[in-house]
Formats: sequence, C-alpha cells, structure tokens
Amino acid sequence: MTPGITDTAHPVGAAAVLRLLRSRPRLLALGEPTHGEDALLDLRNELFRQLVEHEGYRTIALESDCLRGLLVDDHVTSGTGSLDDVMERGFSHGWGALAANRALVRWMRAYNEGRPASEQVRFAGFDGPLEITGAASPRRALLALYDHLAARVDAALLPCTRTALDGLLGPDERWSGPAAMRDPARSAGRSAEADRLGVLADDLVALLDAQTPHLLAAGPRGDWDRARLYGRTATGLLRYHRGMADPSPGRMSRLCALRDLMMARNLLAVADRAPALVHAHNAHLQREKSSLRMDGGPVEWWSAGALVGARLGGEYAFVPTALGTIRHRGVDAPGPESVEGALYALPEDRCVVDARRLAVAYGAARPASRVSPWFGYAPLDPAGLEGMDALVFVKDVPER
Repeated sequence: MTPGITDTAHPVGAAAVLRLLRSRPRLLALGEPTHGEDALLDLRNELFRQLVEHEGYRTIALESDCLRGLLVDDHVTSGTGSLDDVMERGFSHGWGALAANRALVRWMRAYNEGRPASEQVRFAGFDGPLEITGAASPRRALLALYDHLAARVDAALLPCTRTALDGLLGPDERWSGPAAMRDPARSAGRSAEADRLGVLADDLVALLDAQTPHLLAAGPRGDWDRARLYGRTATGLLRYHRGMADPSPGRMSRLCALRDLMMARNLLAVADRAPALVHAHNAHLQREKSSLRMDGGPVEWWSAGALVGARLGGEYAFVPTALGTIRHRGVDAPGPESVEGALYALPEDRCVVDARRLAVAYGAARPASRVSPWFGYAPLDPAGLEGMDALVFVKDVPER
C-alpha cells in the first residue's frame, strides 16, 4: 500500500469533509464519476442533511435544468405542486425517476414545513436547458424575462414588443430538433432571426441591470433573482445555438465550453445565497481542464468548477468521488497500480481522504490512470490530485 494512505482516510461525514478543507467554502462541490447510481446519491443526501442540520448549509444545486429546477424549489419551499408532478417536470436528464432524488425532495419539503423563509432549504438546478441530443428553444427564458420587465418598467424602455419577440422565435421545433445537433446546417443559431434575438436579449438583460434599484424596491429579491436567471439562460441558449451552427472542427469543444460557462454563471449566482452543496459529474466540477474523446478526436474545455474556482478561490472546494467496483456495469475491482486500487485495499467501505496528503504520499511517482470498460464511468485522474480538496471513496456500488 502507498505510504500515508491509511493516515489520510476518515469515515465519511460532513464534519470530516469540512475538517479537511483549508476554509469553510461558499460552494462545496461533491463530484461523482458516473450518473444514475442511487448509492452515490444516497451518500449525497446524507451529507446534505448533515450539512443542513449541523453546519448551516441551506441550498443544494444539482446538474439539472435550471428552469425546471424552479418547480422543485417552489415545491420544497411552499408546497406548490404534487411530488409526482415535480419529479416528472422539475428535473432534466431523467434524474426525476431516481429514487434518491425523490427522497431528497421529500426530505427538503418535510424539513421546510413550518419554518420561516430565512431558515428553509432551497433547491437549484444549475445546468442549462440542454440535453446531449440538443438544446431547448430560448422562448421560455426570453419571454419570462420580457414579462418580468414589462410588468415593472415604463413600456418606452423596452427594446421591442412581446409580439415581435414571439415572431422572431418562431416554432420551438426549429430550435430543439435533434437534427441541429447532428448537422450544423440544420441549426437556427446563425439565422437572421437568431442574430436579432441575440441583440434584443442583450438589451433586455442590460435593462434589467440598469433598473436594479427600482426592481428591488418594487418586489421581493427572489423575483429579481429569477429574472436574472431568465436573462442568463436566454443569452446562454442563444450563444449555445449559435455554437451548434458552427461547422468548424472546434464545434464540440466550443459547445462543451459554452455549457459549462452556463453552469458556472448559475453556480456563481447560487454562491450569493451560500453556503451550498453542489453535486454533478466530476468532469463539470474539477479544477483541471476536462476532456472527452469523440469520433472527431479529443475535446477539451474548462469545466464549471475551474471557472468558479478561478473566481471564488478558497471559497470553492472540490471533493470528487472515486469508486472501486460497479459490477453490474462491468467495472470490477481495480488493480493496485491505480489510486482506486490503493484505496480499495483499505478496510472501510466508504471513506473521505485528504487528497493533498495523498498527492504528497505519491510524490512524483504518480499511479497509472485506471482503464474503464464502460463509457459511462470516468476513473479518477491521478494527475489532478493537487486540485482536489478532499476525496470520497466508495468501495463497491451495489445494484438496486
């Protein structure tokens, strides 16, 4: 066993994680190396409950559609909508079907019952309205921003009418059809209408910013926060659709970067109501450059975590999760030459590890990266140990 590993391992718990950090973070980012495993989500739920009950955390932000997430936040804070409806419509990527996510929402609603707003826990999605097959129309975000402003400022300040916006948007299918992801020529992102919408969206966001004192005096801070979310999402989607229409070889790198830029801007907004637990794939939260090998060659981009970490410094903490086995996915016990293999030799089923001490223990003789037999699982990159504030290890992920 690598010297020093035993000394760095502690039982998993919120207090143990926080003790390993240099300072109390505004954003505590817990990563996972694969999606959809309830055992990892159960661990996330347990940590969040401990952070709320003992450490004063009040927000959880997940890798899910930021606009859909508003439905979840309304439910957990005020009981709006049924749990079934919220799980169906409040999550993207199919996350609403996962039992652990349902348990999280149910617990948050129960915790908030009878508590004043200042003590309630909050939910946020921080991904854009994006799927791997394409992107949503900017309609919802853009019209919601317009309606917010139209109800509160002089009509003469608005850059256009709602009817004009609606006409430029056209049918949603021209934006959201999967053909646009496969073929840049099928994308509406560089059409004359999209160019005009980009200008108008920028004008509406500028108006929102310019009217901040009036808008904050005219209504609750939460309404203004939502309007800012609509503005970020509208401009981000229009930028993403423009990227989809790009036929150059750098198209996929650009799209990955734009998605994580949307994530980063949403996370910085979440940080305003810190402290918060963030949960997403390791690749979206790490401080190192993220990479993906596709048919056209390698794709690289700066992750949301790298962007947020550059802004927040020590107020952002990255704690990835590494795994031993996911046997129902063909991921068997790791070899001793990998970080996962060294941690697998520990007696604990789950532990939290001081990643920086682990890096020192290895020194220049870094272990090999583990090879995954399954595309959906990304092994830990040992070259990034210095960029991790701590590391959670789960020995075996059972099938549920």
